[in-house]
Amino acid sequence: MAIQSSKVPDRSIKICADRGGTFCDIHAAYPDPENPSETKEVVVKLLSQDPNNYSDAPTEGIRRVLEIATGAKIPRGSILETDKIDYIRLSTTVATNALLERKGQKHALLITKGFKDLLLIGNQSRPKIFDLNIRRPPPLYSTVVEVDERVTLVGYTSDPKAEEHALEFNEDGSVKRGYRGRGWDGKGDAEGPGEIVKGLSGEAVRIMKRPDLDTVKRDLQKLYSDGYRSLAIVLVHSYTFPDHELALGKIARSIGFTQVSESSQLLPMIKMVPRGISSTADAYLTPILKQYLDGFFNGFDEKLKDGKVMSPRVEFMGSDGGLLDLRNFSGLKSILSGPAGGVVGMALTSWDDNERHPIIGIDVGGTSTDVSRFDGRYEVVYETTTAGVTIQSPQLDINTVAAGGGSCLNFRNGLFAAGPESAGAEPGPACYRKGGPLAVTDANLLLGRLVPDYFPKIFGKSEKEPLDAQASRNLFESLAKEINDAHEKKMSTDEIVYGFIKVANETMCRPIRALTEARGYASSKHILASFGGAGGQHACEIAKLLGIKTILIHRYSSILSAYGLALADRAFELQEPSATFYTPQNKQSLTSRLDKLESDVLAELSHQGFEGDRVKTERMLNMRFEGTDTALMILPEDRDGDGKEDFEAAFRRVYKAEFGFLLETKSVIVDDIKVRGIGKTFDTLGESVHSEVKRIKQRPVDRSSKADYTFSVYFDEVGRVDDTPVYLLPHLETGDVVKGPAMIIDDTQTIVVIPGATAVLTSKHLYITLE
Repeated sequence: MAIQSSKVPDRSIKICADRGGTFCDIHAAYPDPENPSETKEVVVKLLSQDPNNYSDAPTEGIRRVLEIATGAKIPRGSILETDKIDYIRLSTTVATNALLERKGQKHALLITKGFKDLLLIGNQSRPKIFDLNIRRPPPLYSTVVEVDERVTLVGYTSDPKAEEHALEFNEDGSVKRGYRGRGWDGKGDAEGPGEIVKGLSGEAVRIMKRPDLDTVKRDLQKLYSDGYRSLAIVLVHSYTFPDHELALGKIARSIGFTQVSESSQLLPMIKMVPRGISSTADAYLTPILKQYLDGFFNGFDEKLKDGKVMSPRVEFMGSDGGLLDLRNFSGLKSILSGPAGGVVGMALTSWDDNERHPIIGIDVGGTSTDVSRFDGRYEVVYETTTAGVTIQSPQLDINTVAAGGGSCLNFRNGLFAAGPESAGAEPGPACYRKGGPLAVTDANLLLGRLVPDYFPKIFGKSEKEPLDAQASRNLFESLAKEINDAHEKKMSTDEIVYGFIKVANETMCRPIRALTEARGYASSKHILASFGGAGGQHACEIAKLLGIKTILIHRYSSILSAYGLALADRAFELQEPSATFYTPQNKQSLTSRLDKLESDVLAELSHQGFEGDRVKTERMLNMRFEGTDTALMILPEDRDGDGKEDFEAAFRRVYKAEFGFLLETKSVIVDDIKVRGIGKTFDTLGESVHSEVKRIKQRPVDRSSKADYTFSVYFDEVGRVDDTPVYLLPHLETGDVVKGPAMIIDDTQTIVVIPGATAVLTSKHLYITLE
């Protein structure tokens, strides 16, 4: 249906959608039709799954935004016109959920002959070392085809001080001169059969056997006939010699395979096991992601799909915190798509470049709690394990625990338990009117920490009913009887309900301690930035448990993952393998290779519309000590006097911080080189909240005139406070000071201010301090 309004200019509505496990959050901004110099913002929050009312939550949210912005009635299910849209930015948990639930695409693995069981064997790690009943998750692939091909590496000298440690090659890549040792006879030829060529990493590669492409084609044709359409290709040493993988991929695509994941193209890094598992994860998840995105695009007119420059841009949040276009977005890069948006939003709205106070971000959602740390730059890890699958891909360092508003509450073996099971969005907690189980949200509701009159009325068949407190009460009374029957000491219903909240709070503290205390940082020295739909109900108590004195809660904290999309940068990176000792002789070669990658990255960002001072690059080396297998991706903080990066000093500093010692007698090896380009999508966020708090004039809030309501709320230590004031956030003014106990509420969040806490309202935050 056409959008009739002409008040909103074409290509002016900016939409960001975060589809989480329980809720889908939408943030949109557009020029005010009455005053074009001003920007109007719209927030829409809806259930991620509600099949009785809509098939796709982000599409439905965008439809509602268009109705609000244009004033035109747009029936559900109609194709949405995109003339008014500037861009759509999307983060999704589709691939993550497919991995967690093992509902990805059936696919086959092509691997070098003799390595059929390599990925099944894995790295033999035992997360639960004392567990006698080891339950190894099954591999992601459904079948394996071995390819009769083989290349080996003709090693390089282990002595970087030797004059001949650098191999010499002819222009065509063949070996010109070698040295004695590791298979060389000292006359420029290698012992044994097979052609020797130069690999991408600089190592000499001996081609022992090339694949028989006719045989491979017959094998692939059989897979295709058996219904396979997705393929992962993992060959030995393909990170430095990708020719065989590329040849197999070309054949597969000609046969009709719609998804071909070549490990050398996804991750040109050493270590075949994580590289191989990452490739199978990509083949497993990308088809599911594409299927979802195809359905998403089908809800819009052709302008969104035709790829023209004037069409609305569609961008996706990657696991490393950067925005990607459709060409560069894949299942492997989307595993932390949703939480990454929240980390970006938290970092950019909470950090002060002058004070440089480290931030802990805690995102309490419906299904889980995600924790991150920011100390001036994003903390990125390059190897993670998700649902038993070890993936080698850059991701923000986010610790997740299965505790959130939807975490199920149970009494097991005499103990209170919150999670890991979740009620999700369908059916949701008991109070969601869908017959769901007891969850943390039900506990907060009965304790008075959620006020049904102010909570979004999106429940029931009509989608207009409030939370059902009676359903929660009935189930808790039954559970309280069971608990009191099992204990000599009888507890009130309030004590039992709050007992579950204490368990949930302790569970949420666990990943915070893992990111701070387990790495040598004091939790109490951080600021807590709380966000997520349930964050405000738990923030004060979590901070108190950790000894943190300052809490930041953004005005858009309940939708900060969506708001973070609006602030995120466009990212593009290139990486190449290396096998070079970091020596004075090799620095120039490494610098030249970094310069070439940087030029290619800048060219791609320029093609995407980012140039000049809106672009910056980060140059990195993946470094390790010789004889170890743990490499660290190093980004030097500054450059020395001659304008060149001092990578070695940065590497030693990071290594010492990570492991507590240095291997002084060992040489340093560079495994990979990498350049990441960042295109800035906004100019400035203005004054920091820390600076604003010092500047603004603070005044105690007038409870009699500002408190919209009083409510009975249960607090630890003081019990029930029947006349707890409830303030509506839109009715408070900058500089207002609210002392606990109190609650502050807006359309999408409820913030509990415990006794002893003080909240100051700034232009964009609640700045809470604890005694």
